[in-house]
Amino acid sequence: MSFSKLHDVIIAGAGPVGLFLGCELALAGLDVLIVERAESPQAPLKLPPLGMRGLSVATGEALYRRGLLDDLIATADAARAAIASHAPSRGAVKPTKAQVGHFAGIPIDPALVDLSQWTYRLPSPAFANFAADMASVEAVLTERALALGVEIRRGLAVTGVCDGSDQVTIDLGNLKLRARWLVGCDGGQSSVRKLAGFDFPGTEPEFTAYYALVDIADSHKLLPGRNATASGFYVNLPGQISIADFDGGAFDRSSAITRDHLQAVLRRVSETDVTLTAVRLATSFTDRARLVTSYRRGHVLLAGDAAHIHSALGGQGLNAGLGDAMNLGWKLAATVLGTASEQLLDTYETERRPIGQWVLDWTRAQASIMKPTPQARAIEGIMRDLVGTGDGATYFAEQLWGITLHYDLGSDHPLVGYSAPDLTFQNGRRLAEHLCAGTGVLINLAGDERLRAASERWRDHIDYIESVAQNSLGLSAMLVRPDGFVAWAADGEPDFGGFDQAISQWFGAPALAC
Repeated sequence: MSFSKLHDVIIAGAGPVGLFLGCELALAGLDVLIVERAESPQAPLKLPPLGMRGLSVATGEALYRRGLLDDLIATADAARAAIASHAPSRGAVKPTKAQVGHFAGIPIDPALVDLSQWTYRLPSPAFANFAADMASVEAVLTERALALGVEIRRGLAVTGVCDGSDQVTIDLGNLKLRARWLVGCDGGQSSVRKLAGFDFPGTEPEFTAYYALVDIADSHKLLPGRNATASGFYVNLPGQISIADFDGGAFDRSSAITRDHLQAVLRRVSETDVTLTAVRLATSFTDRARLVTSYRRGHVLLAGDAAHIHSALGGQGLNAGLGDAMNLGWKLAATVLGTASEQLLDTYETERRPIGQWVLDWTRAQASIMKPTPQARAIEGIMRDLVGTGDGATYFAEQLWGITLHYDLGSDHPLVGYSAPDLTFQNGRRLAEHLCAGTGVLINLAGDERLRAASERWRDHIDYIESVAQNSLGLSAMLVRPDGFVAWAADGEPDFGGFDQAISQWFGAPALAC
């Protein structure tokens, strides 16, 4: 078959990461095509309760800054209510908001979290962990992507990748497509990663975990809640069972999880002769952990599980993937449009790969204290004591919520590299509203004339705001990237040397004549 037109970007994978990245690129006016192996987006494992995912404050802020947060919460609430109306006794409904999280099953008491330690945080609709099912996340992102002109084609598996000097050719069976850039968002078994030759080192698993909706003939034989045993642990909730079997990850995840297999695992781990009468739905995962050595090879990039895999402990996978998409989107768009420096795209890897490494280490640490050994149980006891203190609860909360997510942008200002506070301006508009279009924002809180003059040079690429704020947090000026992270900030008289440096990193040219 003959070649198609040349797309700006082709994304492999129509999961949340690929869809969100498609939205980000389309905001900049790029020609974006998403190809997906699956024929249909519908799948039972995407629905509540097995499809539920905890979304961090950092993810909530990303969605909020693109005007997607309210739609997602409403859609997820409706999906959860629909499931509950059909099976109210199964305990499938959980609160959407006000969830704090846990570390290796150790719950964090929200009353112990000291919010005052986060100096540059302001209240916003995004400042809360919440849960949403994968089907709702994909539905909201698909609707936005289509509205922005993204083309989504299903039933197409990537079978070949050829990276040329200025474009990539992608084989999809009998079909060949071309693009200036290819991004693999096609999951832990990524075809793009394998075909493009990315190195993917890591560690092998120690356990297989199962999560299932079940009917139990003699549920009284199982203790309620979470229970540690000699071979792992199990969590017994109404109509649901979770099991961690420290079998070295021996279960073949390509095999179906049968009633007999799950019953045998549950009996071994729970040390009972409990009987399952039905397995209605089941999934499994391991703690295998791998991270690509580079997020980019030529004109091919990776994001989400295609770049990093790890256990689902702590619910960081989706959050890390959406963070990849938010970071990559504006940088790749600026590269395609020629408005950014050639080095800007390289910062995708330098900023996000350390986050990927942190997620692997965070989940590995949890797995290590969940082992069925006296040493691990001893460490778990110490961790429980630590989590039970104010400083401990605050530390774990800020890690889980993404409060401490930081990019090293070469500035000494304590706000630079962190998520921008959601300032409310004199006219009542919030900063997040100015970020919905996917452009950066230069904020002149003190009415500085030089900053006003500098804004003229970048007015085609950066939104300019000159206004006081209801609470400026002592700031006089701030330059916010399209992803909502602070590129430059000033207290008092602006430091224009720092401003020039930030603009140069972004656009490859100084802002002011020095």
